[in-house]
Amino acid sequence: MLDDLLNELDAELAETDETLKAQHEKPPRGRQPVHTVYVPADQFSAGLPSRWGAEALELLDQHAPFADHLAKATGLPVEAVHSALPRVRVKLATEPIEDLRVDFEDGYGYRPDADEDADAQKAGQAAAALIGRSGAPFTLGLRIKSMEQRDRRRGVRTLNLFAGALTQNLPDGPELPPVLANNFVVTLPKVTSVAQVEAALRVLDAIEDEHRLTAGTLGLELQIELPSAIQSTSGLATVSQLVAAAKDRCAGVHYGTYDYSAALGVAAAFQALDHPVADHAKAVMLLAAVQAGVPAVDGSTNVMPTGDTAEVHTAWANHARLVRRSLERAYYQGWDMHPGHLVTRYLATYVFFRDALPAATARLTTYLARTSSQAGVVDEPATARALATVILRGLDCGALTEEEVPLDVPLLRRLSRPRS
Repeated sequence: MLDDLLNELDAELAETDETLKAQHEKPPRGRQPVHTVYVPADQFSAGLPSRWGAEALELLDQHAPFADHLAKATGLPVEAVHSALPRVRVKLATEPIEDLRVDFEDGYGYRPDADEDADAQKAGQAAAALIGRSGAPFTLGLRIKSMEQRDRRRGVRTLNLFAGALTQNLPDGPELPPVLANNFVVTLPKVTSVAQVEAALRVLDAIEDEHRLTAGTLGLELQIELPSAIQSTSGLATVSQLVAAAKDRCAGVHYGTYDYSAALGVAAAFQALDHPVADHAKAVMLLAAVQAGVPAVDGSTNVMPTGDTAEVHTAWANHARLVRRSLERAYYQGWDMHPGHLVTRYLATYVFFRDALPAATARLTTYLARTSSQAGVVDEPATARALATVILRGLDCGALTEEEVPLDVPLLRRLSRPRS
């Protein structure tokens, strides 16, 4: 009788079992950048990453040349800043931007078609020149205009011109090099419907075909800026439908701080990453993203580290606090809009991962030995996965070195996978 019941359950749950199997067997996405830098298209050049790194170091030397100064400016612990700062300086000198987005939308605005045509081609040429340079971002892409009626044709035309100039100027032919083959993304702003996502997929198919790119080369990021992208009028979580519609091309969901807050009527003075409406939207985004195995990415702050030392310190303290807050809430990537943001992006990020290392190492060592910890905490496989992942993220971004991690890195990668 029980065997008959189990056979019936096997049949009834077959579809669920297949779905779970697909999720568990999905290959890891690999390194996730800690930020995305948005640059207006007409300001983009192949030398921009190194220039931003140099400007960030200059701001650091001018406004907080020593660790004690920087700790006081940012509100981060002095000892932690002393430990992290040398690595931050190396990062700014060698890989200042991890993920770069050439912006043809809000940061660029509406311009005569001839101007945007020219900027799209120049940007594509500059992207080709940047690829392969020492210190180049390991993820690259552009934000086009939306799929709304007034923007659709302009956005597609810009993408086509950019892709054409890029592929025609690559030194080794039209195919993107392996480092970027799965890390070149198109950001679609102001997404509101599954139909818009499906339209974008058709555009990417056509662009790849037009420029002889391998199918699936271009990723698609969905920018969540409107309430209807979080919840439909019927109460459904729209963002989950959008992510599902993007299928394997989905490279992440990004939160648009100011458009979203404004759409909900939040007064300009209170539009920020830590507003309750932002927390709600990002929590829903995170639920959708995690189930699809894609990143949920935080937005930006409009407080720039400019002006005199006191003003720069105020901006740095605000940014460092927001970066730390996002990391604590499992948003491991956010937007940066100014070279000075690189200082606190890397500093707060490095302090976070370096702080996490001792406890993560101790708990994983105990877990692997299958004994209870001295603190009385008995970790489960899911927690071990989270502990391994936090160490791997620290290694990926440069906060940690393998010499500092007293655990086997291949073992950590196995532990970080579901059902390892």
